[in-house]
Amino acid sequence: MDAQSGIHIRLADAGDDDFILGLVDRFVDFELPRWRRRGETAEGIRRDIARHLREQPAGSHLFVAEDDDGERVGFLHLMLMTDFFTGAQNCHISDLATAPGHEGKGVGSALLAYSERFAREHHCRHVTLAVFEGNARARSLYESKGYGIELLRMVKPVK
Repeated sequence: MDAQSGIHIRLADAGDDDFILGLVDRFVDFELPRWRRRGETAEGIRRDIARHLREQPAGSHLFVAEDDDGERVGFLHLMLMTDFFTGAQNCHISDLATAPGHEGKGVGSALLAYSERFAREHHCRHVTLAVFEGNARARSLYESKGYGIELLRMVKPVK
């Protein structure tokens, strides 16, 4: 368990599935690229998280953040991955969400700090993540914690 600013982080269990899946809409609660449809995007994310909850594949780790009262306030999905360029092990933040009403209370910062400790414990070279360009709140948090842009994924719809 991690105690950072009153936030405790623990491994998710089967009783957390509904809570975690209930936060999926947080991943599309901002301006998406014009070629992404909100419902379709959320459903793709929901399917992926549900698969990881159900199958628990190797290298996939889900955590829940709770406050001092035991209320669930966020979740984190980490994946151990091999770096394409170097072959080194990296820790990828696949999903990170704060529950509505808990923004700005240190939940995201605590989950990022936990990710970095997890990465060090697993001998990872980097912590990586992907974020939609329009998710200004998340991008601001990540940048304030030292994350920088490495690659830009560009998309052109084909009709």
